[in-house]
Amino acid sequence: MEKSFLIPISRRDLLKLAGLTAAGAVISTNNHVEAAPAQNFNLDADKIPTLLRADICVVGGGCAGVATAVTAARNGAKVVLVEQGIVLGGLQTQGLVYPAMPTKVLNSDTPYITDLNRRFYMHGINVDFVDDPKYKNGGDAREYTPELLAAIYDEMCADYRVDILYNATLIGANTQNGKISAAIVHTVEGTSKIEANIFVDATGDATLSRFAGVPAVRGSDVTGRNQKMSFRFEMGGVEEMKVYKFFVKKLKDGWCESKPPEFEFAKTTHTENFYFEGIQRGEVTKDDVAYIQAFTIINKPGTLSMNCPEMSPYIYSSTNALERSKAIQQGRIMIRRLAHFFRKNIPGFKNAYISREASMLGVRESWRIKGKYYMTKDDYYNAQKFPDAVCRSAYPIDIHDEALNLEKKLAEGEFYEVPYRSLITNEISNLLVVGRCISSDFPAQAAVRIQPTCMSMGEAAGIAATFSLQNNIDANKVDWTLIPEHKRSYVSAG
Repeated sequence: MEKSFLIPISRRDLLKLAGLTAAGAVISTNNHVEAAPAQNFNLDADKIPTLLRADICVVGGGCAGVATAVTAARNGAKVVLVEQGIVLGGLQTQGLVYPAMPTKVLNSDTPYITDLNRRFYMHGINVDFVDDPKYKNGGDAREYTPELLAAIYDEMCADYRVDILYNATLIGANTQNGKISAAIVHTVEGTSKIEANIFVDATGDATLSRFAGVPAVRGSDVTGRNQKMSFRFEMGGVEEMKVYKFFVKKLKDGWCESKPPEFEFAKTTHTENFYFEGIQRGEVTKDDVAYIQAFTIINKPGTLSMNCPEMSPYIYSSTNALERSKAIQQGRIMIRRLAHFFRKNIPGFKNAYISREASMLGVRESWRIKGKYYMTKDDYYNAQKFPDAVCRSAYPIDIHDEALNLEKKLAEGEFYEVPYRSLITNEISNLLVVGRCISSDFPAQAAVRIQPTCMSMGEAAGIAATFSLQNNIDANKVDWTLIPEHKRSYVSAG
């Protein structure tokens, strides 16, 4: 009989239930790559009330998690989508990561992405990617305005009857006989569990996987460091044409070929001295201007999306709770210095102001699982194809760390694929993993982490999860190639 939840479980009682231990020993296969500490949450499921039951529970409402939930629900599954914030989209919306980087290869758009693009058009955003082949096929950045994207995600979930559980934090998982039986969450009602047949880890940090005992690693195998984190913000009241003329006419920077209303500027070899002079005057620090990039935002005239500042990986780690918190504090200080510098020195910024600040730190890489197949940089360099591929991309290895710059673009027309086996594990039969924390090494992750690729992973996971349920096959034993082609979101070119 299901227990009703009348009194929230206190932290003290929760720890009694959990018998919580965290083994801190570091397991390493080389000099630097760290394995995740063991997470022994032996929660007594019988003593924790059930909040929801579903066919599929997706933990994490970022771009990959939403794609999974919507696709699975569209295929007939009852889906619960767990999100710790109050808006879907993750880094797209809360992190203000705009625009979505391109896959740089033809025919990369899977049906979910096509549907998302059409919904933007139906909401009155008449952007080129609806009809222009270069956009449709992954050739240019996708301009998903954060506020509208959040509303469209809610709309998609409503259309397919996905139950969204906002303000819910994952705090553990119950596993039995190699399966997850429940995800333990904390909500306004207190501590409770979500039961499901299949679980999907879309947390970005492999949190559900680590709770379930799946091996995970973090950082570069050269330095041990994670990628840099960013703290993005937006500035309103910008006179875009004046900014454009300053960079193109005065500083002679031809880095961006476009002009307002579609324009961007960045720190380049032509503009380095401009920022260096700001350091000499004491207006900004070297770290403040280590990486500068800004984009105009479609449907938000006079507003620029600032892809900066970045926090040094030498100081702040995305897998260290205290350092991650300190990065937020430092980033907020850096934002104010940058805004003041722009207002003082760039024509067009005189009356500009900070109009929005990200509510999520821009984490590029943290924990990654060790799954059935471990993608490596060689898969990228070899433009590897897989029979069980779920998507394609030619986006380069893009590491935000000067000491690890491995960016090498594939030849025109070449691309690599992401196999379904990188989304599943050996240890847990009813778990799929999507997004930036799939099974891959540090350089490969730097290539597959972009939004379109993560969305296509999520779409494939939704298809595979429902196929698993309908055919009574464990999710980690599903053969993607045996799913009928008309039901698959992608068929390998290999």
